[in-house]
Parts: sequence; structure tokens; C-alpha cells
Amino acid sequence: MSRVRGDLEWGTIPRLVEASAARFGDREALVDGETRLTFARLAGAARASVRAAVAAGIEPGDRAAIWAPNIHEWVLAALGVVGAGGVLVPVNTRFKGQEAGYVLAKSRARVLFTVSGFLGLDYVGMLRSAATDGLRLSALERTVVMRGDPPEGTTSWDAYLAGGEAVPTGEAERRAASVSGDDLSDIIFTSGTTGRPKGAMVTHDQTLRVFRAWSDVVGLSRGDRYLIVNPFFHTFGYKAGFLASIIVGATVVPHAVFDVPAVLARVAEERISMLPGPPVRLSGTQSGMTVLRSPALVTQTGWPLALSMLGPTALATREFRNDPPVVNVPVVLP
Repeated sequence: MSRVRGDLEWGTIPRLVEASAARFGDREALVDGETRLTFARLAGAARASVRAAVAAGIEPGDRAAIWAPNIHEWVLAALGVVGAGGVLVPVNTRFKGQEAGYVLAKSRARVLFTVSGFLGLDYVGMLRSAATDGLRLSALERTVVMRGDPPEGTTSWDAYLAGGEAVPTGEAERRAASVSGDDLSDIIFTSGTTGRPKGAMVTHDQTLRVFRAWSDVVGLSRGDRYLIVNPFFHTFGYKAGFLASIIVGATVVPHAVFDVPAVLARVAEERISMLPGPPVRLSGTQSGMTVLRSPALVTQTGWPLALSMLGPTALATREFRNDPPVVNVPVVLP
């Protein structure tokens, strides 16, 4: 079936969110613990986040960073930033203070969204310690703590959203409507394993064109329930994750830390139908439990579960029911 390219159909991420609310309405869009948002409610929450971003002083072209694990607030903060015309800068949750600080300084991020206590880490404290060691974050004006206790000098997520109530709805709508397809949507930094992280600048239309096509290739479709273990700070979790789900009408189920028993429990609880990842995560190259090696995989799933394994040379989607796995939809990648 021939489809209109994503960049030609929606043009920008904020227009995609509104269009998906109209197309998918009361279908579940985002599930995270007690938080369960339909596509209509997701669009409303995104509008509130745009108002908060405007109130926080984010202007078109301004950079805002997110240093946090896979949680629903990450999605809402991101949609608010790009809806206000800002440029999103995801930060690796495994970075230390100096590494994260380098990305913030290099991108000139004005706002940082983060959490307290993930994996026992104090991100705000790590960043402040790095600043005493000579790191300069002259552009950073505000830190918003989305979960956990906000340290002194930071803003809680609830207070950040409350600040947006002073911004008229029409102003937020005007700001979102003014975003164009060739505006930057984000700057994705490399991991920096062979040197300093380098930022790749990506536009709205590039994102929509590529990840509508990606969704078609892997078979992600309306009604799928997608457990996103791949980190949101990576394109795999962000764009091939929750943005692709918004494109096709799939349900996003964020998962913060990969652990086979916990993942399979979520698969059963939420009736997950889509779980992509690199081969080492699903099938493994070393001894130890992986998703494919777990005896609970078949016994806990009584419905189709697609596992897309991505590597440098090939991609395959495996579909599981209560019988041995069968590989289908093989796709050779460049």
C-alpha cells in the first residue's frame, strides 16, 4: 500500500500529535504505571507542556535537554519543547557529570529536565560537582526535576506545568503552528566512545519521513502495544520508539531498565505485541538469560509478540504465540 510520506502529511511533530489525536482519539497512547493517556489526552497534555515551555522562556530555536530514563514525563517534556519551537537535546542516562555537562554546554541548553534517584544517582549533584571542577554552563537557566525530590534551586515537574497556566492557550497554539518542517527538532549526540560526543542536527521533516518508513518496514501498526526498553535518549527509543508509535497509533509502554523477568512481566501485564532491540539483548552472544532464552517467553504470552532484532547487517521480526518461535519478515539493511 502506498502511503503519503510523513513529512508531506504532517510536516512537524506538533501537527503529528494533533493529527493522531483526531485519528486515534480514545485509543490508549501512553501507559506508565497509573498514568494511562489516550491519544486525545496525550494531545491535551502536550499542549499543556507547550504552554509550560513558553512560560519557562523557551523561544524558537532554543535548546532544552532531557537527562532522564524512560518515563511518561520524558515524552510530555519533549513534545512541549518541540511544540514551542525549541530544539530537544537528549542526554545519555549513563553519563557522569562532566560528560553530561559537555553536551549541555556544547548545545547551549537553556533548560534541563532530569530526575532524582534513578539507579541511585544524583544527576543535579553530579552536574553541580562538575561545575566546581571548571565546567561552565553559562546558558543553563533552569533545571526541572520530573521525578523525585527537587533539590534546592530546581523546579518540580508539577510547578513547571503550573507555570504554563499563565500562558493563553491561543499563544501556545500559535507557537506550535509556527514551527516548520525544516526547523531543527533535536540534536542527537553520539556516545563519545572515541572522543568527545558529536551532535547530529535533525529537522522535523527528516524525522517524520524516516520513521514513518521505519514503522512500515518493521510492521509497527495501529493497536500494537510497544514496550520501549531502548532508551529515549537514543533514536531507537525516542524516534523508532514513542514517535513511531504516535505516527501509527500504537500504545507506548516505557520501561526504564532492562531486566528479563521484569520485561516479561510487563509483556504479560500489558499484553505487549512489539519489543524490538539489538540481537545481544534478545538472543544474546554470551551465557546468561536473555529474552529468547527465557522459559517464560512462550508460557506468558498467549498472543502475537513481535521481536525485531536490529544489527549492522540484518533485521528480522520474530512472532511468538504458544508454539516455537518462527522468523518472518526478514529485511536486509545496508
